[in-house]
Amino acid sequence: MQSRNAMPEGGGALAAHRPVVNGRRGMVASAHYEASMSGLRMFIQGGNAVDAVVAAASTLNVVEPFMSGLGGIGFLVISRNHGKDRQVLNFSGVVPSGGIPEAFTPENHSVGVRCPLVPGNPAGWLTMLEAYGTLSRSKVLAPAIELAEKGFVISRSDERYYEVNRERLAQFPTSKAVYMPHGDGPKPGDIFKQPDLARSFRTLADEGLDGFYRGSIAKEIDRFMKENDGLINLADLDAYQPDWESPISITYKGYDVVTTGPNSNAFQVLETLNILEGFDLRSLGHNTADYIHLVSEAIKTAVPDRIMYGGDPKYLDVPVSGLLTKNYATERRELINHQRASTVIGERYTENTPIGAITAGSPSVYTSGETTHFSAADSDGTVATITQTLGSGFGCGVVAGSTGFLLNNNIDLMDITQGSDSRLLVRPGKRPGSNMAPIQVFKDGRFILAIGTPGSYGIPQTTTQMILNVLEFGMNVQEAIEAPRFRVMTGVTINMEGRILLQVREELANRGHDIGLLGEWGMEVGGGHAIAADPATGVLMGGADPRRDGFALGI
Repeated sequence: MQSRNAMPEGGGALAAHRPVVNGRRGMVASAHYEASMSGLRMFIQGGNAVDAVVAAASTLNVVEPFMSGLGGIGFLVISRNHGKDRQVLNFSGVVPSGGIPEAFTPENHSVGVRCPLVPGNPAGWLTMLEAYGTLSRSKVLAPAIELAEKGFVISRSDERYYEVNRERLAQFPTSKAVYMPHGDGPKPGDIFKQPDLARSFRTLADEGLDGFYRGSIAKEIDRFMKENDGLINLADLDAYQPDWESPISITYKGYDVVTTGPNSNAFQVLETLNILEGFDLRSLGHNTADYIHLVSEAIKTAVPDRIMYGGDPKYLDVPVSGLLTKNYATERRELINHQRASTVIGERYTENTPIGAITAGSPSVYTSGETTHFSAADSDGTVATITQTLGSGFGCGVVAGSTGFLLNNNIDLMDITQGSDSRLLVRPGKRPGSNMAPIQVFKDGRFILAIGTPGSYGIPQTTTQMILNVLEFGMNVQEAIEAPRFRVMTGVTINMEGRILLQVREELANRGHDIGLLGEWGMEVGGGHAIAADPATGVLMGGADPRRDGFALGI
């Protein structure tokens, strides 16, 4: 059900494999049914959306340890009072004090104890809980503690992550002890227990942030790092704080699209939408050759700006206000080649730009894998939308001593070349540019949609496609998530799911696109989760991605 005042009508909705989940008191949508159930338990106990989203966030550490956790980082978009009050909480972590270019080599840049940022997730979870939650830490963290102590059932998709990352984990005794205690990873149907992780969550529940950033957990991280030549120390942990920030936003055909500002690179989503606003997308038809060509070309014009300008605004100028102006979008729109595929620079910074590639613009003149995404919403008008990550699968691959949790490897997103003029050159205290992009959409000031996805550099692309599925083609949240996706890569390569018609793929190839196939349901194009609201009735609607073990649950 969608309100005519909230969503466009018609547009040829797609048949979904799952139904939309409806609720009136509360809704949770996440990448694992146990996490969604943890959030639902908070609603049953009288809690609100913030209690639910923190319960889901912590549970995901237990059931998806390869995606996120206590050693990871993230971003929150929160709206309250049915959309009137909007904030961002940035808990994306910082480079530790020893993180200078000379400390890194190609071998330790993405694996091992050198590449983690100071973890931000615990600070983010408890900061939002203290600000807007209604239940105690012990109640909110209880599901995660129970699942870590008593265990949860391993799925087939879980097994794939353990299998693919076997060598990564086997390098480190602490990780091997947790995830491969019998010489192999867990198998489907196994009940997987994590007693050390349960103890860490109990410390967090009992002692709060002091326990993690100054108490026994901090001391264990410090000990482990010193013994293994890592970088994070007690002073780094003690100094860490998340930041409340104002969101960034644009209007798109009467909708307000709101997200996280830099060091998040979510501005790529907004810039792409600004460029596409100048076209009648619905008339092209969903996932036709004309539609995919146009959207992919718009993505290509925004990608160079993300690569060139993304980063930490505390350390460099990020001209986000210029990037998001309608005049700048008009200029970038002129770069679109409607007949042939343009060449794109790639997904991240490189000194070897492909010949003929679209380059970044000058927005200043217009100033006049792995990750998981989830949301919770309640009937009082609070919506909390989070994307959080460890970076790569299982992060840096290292469990931090006896804590039971993995550390991230997000320094991998930064440049370590000594003397480089890269905007992403590693520096103590600095935050890397992050592709996490939690989104909320509003109509006439009221919340109508929360949506996002994991997917590394593909996050802004998948998020844009899902938003367009709703706003342009009138799809409900489940249809918008299940619809076939594509991902622009380097040069003229565009990878897409095999459910996109062969005729469409052939037409795109004739326009110069190099088509790659990802299978019918490709993990490479993310795992979206969404919650929508009908402002006329207050009904909440949840959708979850079958590309992951996703579930939406409502009450």
